[in-house]
Amino acid sequence: MSNIDWSAIREKAMGPFQLSVLPPTLELPALPHAVAAFLDRSRDEQTEMRELSSIIETDSGLTVELLRYANSSFIGLRTKVRTVLQALSILGFRQSKLFVLTSGAQAAIRSRKSKLIHQASFWNTSLQRALFAREVARLLGADEDGAFAGAVMQDFLLPVLTNDLFDRYAPFTSDRVAQPDGLDEYEQREFGWDHALIAAGLATRWKLPDDLICGILMHHKGLRLLADPILRRTSVAAIAISSLLPDGLRQQYSGLDQLVLLETKWSAFKLAEIIQKVDTAHQALGLGVRNDYPLSRICRTALEHSVVPELSQQVASQLPA
Repeated sequence: MSNIDWSAIREKAMGPFQLSVLPPTLELPALPHAVAAFLDRSRDEQTEMRELSSIIETDSGLTVELLRYANSSFIGLRTKVRTVLQALSILGFRQSKLFVLTSGAQAAIRSRKSKLIHQASFWNTSLQRALFAREVARLLGADEDGAFAGAVMQDFLLPVLTNDLFDRYAPFTSDRVAQPDGLDEYEQREFGWDHALIAAGLATRWKLPDDLICGILMHHKGLRLLADPILRRTSVAAIAISSLLPDGLRQQYSGLDQLVLLETKWSAFKLAEIIQKVDTAHQALGLGVRNDYPLSRICRTALEHSVVPELSQQVASQLPA
């Protein structure tokens, strides 16, 4: 991981792309001031936690989210964290930074309503994918925190894009059976770019870490990254695998079927077990994102309509009703 030149990978994958190709009517979000200031100061690892905590405390919403996260059973502390400084000190520099930037990205999007995406379901799915990516990263021996952050952010611009360009996205969802291509393929045909490329471009403008940007940029490469000699055991591969989970837009028409098949090729990858771990961790997080549709329920429904019926039935039988 430490020997990978993430900057070079990002530059090669993005090529000559510039955000200026976007329609002038499309308004990209900006990071909240406190988040931008935190990220700017945290680039210097010599910055003291006290200074970083002072920045977070200027944003009451971010303060509440951080304390709620630090005190969740997911973190598993024996005593309650009462101050931002305590939370940052316990979480550590890197985990704190990733939490702040993912929270900031979500805050930048939450105020933007989409005609095509249900906000609560969207963030529920994002969190499920993040927890799934974390489990996969653990199996790969990769960066679990980086996988979590990248999976949360992989689709973060979709509410903005599908709202501002609704008429051009609507045909994708109207008849998925008639066009089984992935959303990224549809976008490339329709626009000449896809949401992963736009999100990576914006993340670059925000000066986010290059490995995180690569995770956002390459998340639709799916299982292909497991054959990549450089990326196969990184958080980027874990994020790409998480993108195959079902979502409201059905971005990957046969994504869950691919995960079922992966289980037959990778003995450590036990889909039903991972799904149950995700549901348990989702409940433990207690971040205010209601889990009305647990991943086990979503996957069970999707497997009932699978194109790989025998394998899917085996996995579905292991999931909670």
